Amino acid sequence: MGKVFEFLGLTVGCIQSDMDTSQRRKMYECDITYGTNNEFGFDYLRDNMGVEAEDIVQREHYYAIVDEVDSVLIDEARTPLIISGPVGSTEHTFDDMKPRVERLVNEQIRLVNKYASDIEKFLSEGNEKEAGVLLLRGYRGFPKNNRLTKLLNEPSNKRLMQSTEMEYLKDQGQRMHEIDDELFYAVDEKTHVIDLTDKGRDYLASSQTDKDMFIMPDIGTEVASLESDKVLTPAQVQRKKEELYALYAERSDRIHTVNQLLRAYSLYEKDVEYVVQDGKVLIVDEFTGRILQGRRYSEGLHQAIEAKESVKVERDTQTLATITLQNYFRLYKKLAGMTGTAETEAGEFFDIYKLDVVVVPTNKPLARNDENDFVYRTRREKYNAVINEIEEMKKQSRPVLVGTTSVEVSETLSRMLKRRGVGHEVLNAKQHQREAEIVSRAGMPGAITIATNMAGRGTDIKLGPGVVEKGGLHIVGTERHEARRIDRQLRGRAGRQGDPGSSRFYLSLEDDLMRLFGSDRIARVMDRFGMKEGDVIEHSMITRSVERAQKKVEENNFAIRKRLLEYDNVMNQQREVVYDRRRHALVGERLKDDIFGMMRELVGEIVGNYYDDGDIAGLADELRRTFLVDVNFTADEFRRLGADGVSDRVIKAAIEFYDHKEQELGVEMMSRLERMATLQVIDEKWKEHLREMDDLKEGINLRAYGQKDPVVEYKREAFNMFVVMLNGINREVLQIVYRAFPAAPEEMPQRRAARMPRREQMQLQHESAVGLGFQGNREPAAQGAEGQIKRKPVRVAEKVGRNDPCPCGSGKKYKNCHGK
Repeated sequence: MGKVFEFLGLTVGCIQSDMDTSQRRKMYECDITYGTNNEFGFDYLRDNMGVEAEDIVQREHYYAIVDEVDSVLIDEARTPLIISGPVGSTEHTFDDMKPRVERLVNEQIRLVNKYASDIEKFLSEGNEKEAGVLLLRGYRGFPKNNRLTKLLNEPSNKRLMQSTEMEYLKDQGQRMHEIDDELFYAVDEKTHVIDLTDKGRDYLASSQTDKDMFIMPDIGTEVASLESDKVLTPAQVQRKKEELYALYAERSDRIHTVNQLLRAYSLYEKDVEYVVQDGKVLIVDEFTGRILQGRRYSEGLHQAIEAKESVKVERDTQTLATITLQNYFRLYKKLAGMTGTAETEAGEFFDIYKLDVVVVPTNKPLARNDENDFVYRTRREKYNAVINEIEEMKKQSRPVLVGTTSVEVSETLSRMLKRRGVGHEVLNAKQHQREAEIVSRAGMPGAITIATNMAGRGTDIKLGPGVVEKGGLHIVGTERHEARRIDRQLRGRAGRQGDPGSSRFYLSLEDDLMRLFGSDRIARVMDRFGMKEGDVIEHSMITRSVERAQKKVEENNFAIRKRLLEYDNVMNQQREVVYDRRRHALVGERLKDDIFGMMRELVGEIVGNYYDDGDIAGLADELRRTFLVDVNFTADEFRRLGADGVSDRVIKAAIEFYDHKEQELGVEMMSRLERMATLQVIDEKWKEHLREMDDLKEGINLRAYGQKDPVVEYKREAFNMFVVMLNGINREVLQIVYRAFPAAPEEMPQRRAARMPRREQMQLQHESAVGLGFQGNREPAAQGAEGQIKRKPVRVAEKVGRNDPCPCGSGKKYKNCHGK
């Protein structure tokens, strides 16, 4: 298209990953700029980390056209782009805790295997009550246990477990602890949440000298006890508080590490969710089947998987800037896109992006035959049927594309075909280097290609000689994906541009989608007709039932994305305010008026703190510390002027001092000082704010137990934290501008050097979010910091006012006692 646009008089640029700043700026100056969404997003973040106006490469965001728009704006919407830098020193405990957690997991597996034996015994004796309890307990303990899965394939057993679960979930699940207490930990497979039980904690602590290593101290009670202890001096009380907070942080971090290791062992499988290559854990995209280079799971989960696989646990990093693709593309005044599978998500496109979906008819009538699904009881039966289908197609000299949902399944089918002597190619995340070569031969007569979702979206398979006459490409799906769009993408590889083709999906009741969301009705049908092993059920009703299950999952995922958007909107609004302010500091002519505005606001606050008590000495002392100005008042003059008059006198003195300093340093030097002070303080405070917001997100869902809406609580606390950050920015900028006296440009405040890493030290991560820090999501995101326990904000009591009685009990005002 570039040549066409250039013929029409337009300039065309393309962003490449190895371009430097000047090259990127030149590309963005073109009328039309091509690039990946990651490159665009990271350039936006880097623009808002620059220290000179020349560092900015992007222009304003006017119009974006997104290819495969459903993949970018829906599948990838929640996963944040993160620029991170190294932290000082960090100590992670994943390797230390791994042996204990591994023993705990093995104990749980043995326990669930024993339950499976007992279940078979109780069922043979007709004791359904005990069998139902053990079925539920075993499922909560290890949902993917093979023996348990086979038992639950019987519709009567599954109904028994579900009725037992409903019984224990009555009255808001008050009795569910009776099921979980016998386990070492409980697994909620649908929400990817694991809860370590008291039995599990006791087991982990049994070999340790500190038996309370997993018991969290009650901060509020302990602090109140310390403050009421009349024997301790104030210094001793403060020291014991600090020890208490350190103990809380240590145990909290330990429990977090154990939970992430349990998730790694129980919910994340090698060659399914991730692969290990060259000593690194690499995430496999569930939608495309490709390796997601540079992406890491969040909240320490990636480090837990690295420890599980015995590879090097990467060091933690500090987030410097972050934005989700969803919020990046919402910056554009006009947004559009194209894809072949947007129709099922039309509601979400309109609700989130206000985009209408228009269906464009195909160039030629569709000639592909989409056959009804084949449903079997077990995976083994299903795989055997798939192999038989492949052999039949090969006899007809038709090419076959076999779509799988994971690397593991693709390799399993490959081994089965090798045993039968059937030649084939495998395309998955481990073979991605040969992708072009494999795809180029996939349409030849009799070609068999087993592929993950890599061969779905955007792959064009050209048919070889004589293939059209034999019926075209045949698609075999080995499992339904949670999203109907992914299945449609796979089917769409056949029957392109009016060519003939066919497709069929092979399912089993052991598939994750069927097991979790949709197998009950189908299992009852199989049970009613007395179907034996190897029997297949095929009917349009069954196909519709599977699609209803997929629709149910899509609606659930949409609800999660919409809920998360409420949280993310808070961060997005704050980001826009901070970046606007930073951009103004970077490219604005002068910041003098802004400095004076901040100064007036701060002076009013300082005078308000001292005026009511007539504390002239305290006011004069703080003005000297903050602005280096001396403003003297007599007691009569102080009362006569009033708070506003005192503020006016102070503001006048501060402006005079500033003007005198400007004359002494020169306008250019003062302007540079204003800019550097503003940039460095904003960067430092914003980095701290990102960490605190991460801490807030980690536990905000627990507010629901207190009958509070987590979203409302998150918005309220986030706003308060944001106000504190802005006030801190104003105060620190003023202190630097008023108190710094550089003799030359090189003596400018250079705290940036210690804080902001060099470009080569930065890591660009398109994180997989695990819900951006919220429980209940199944996607991958955060990193930690290697060697530094993640500090958590501890709020013990309301802030003591300057004029309130001092909590130490001296009878003095706080400002005249411990508030000095």
